[in-house]
Amino acid sequence: MAVTYTLDGAHIQILEDFWRVMGEAVNGPEGYFGSGLNSFADCLRGGFGTPEGNAFTVEWQGHDASRQHLGYPETVRQLELRLERCDPSNRMHLLVDLAAARDGRGPTVFDWLVDIFEDEAPGVLRLV
Repeated sequence: MAVTYTLDGAHIQILEDFWRVMGEAVNGPEGYFGSGLNSFADCLRGGFGTPEGNAFTVEWQGHDASRQHLGYPETVRQLELRLERCDPSNRMHLLVDLAAARDGRGPTVFDWLVDIFEDEAPGVLRLV
C-alpha cells in the first residue's frame, strides 16, 4: 500500500521551511529529509523514511502559495547565500543565475524542488 505524505504550503515561505515541513511530513516532528538540494535528491531515492521503490506520494497542498513564496525573491536570496560559500570556479555561473533571477527570469526555488521530485522520484509529487 502506498503512503501519502502531506505538505501544507501555508507553512512554506522560504526554502528552509520546505526542509522542515518535508522532514516532519516523512519522519515526524523535527524529522530530517534533506537540508539542501543534493541531500533532498538523495533522500528521494529512498532509505530515509520513505518506502522503497517510490511506493509513496507527496501531496503538496496549497502549492500555489508556496510557488509564490519560493519565487524570484527567494531564489535571489538562495543564490546570494550560495555565492557566499561557492567554489571560485562556480562563481561566474552563479552570478549569471543571480542576474537572471533578479530580472525575474529562469527557474525559481519552487522549480528546483519540483524538478528534483521529477528527476529522482517521477510521479511521486502531486500538486493540489
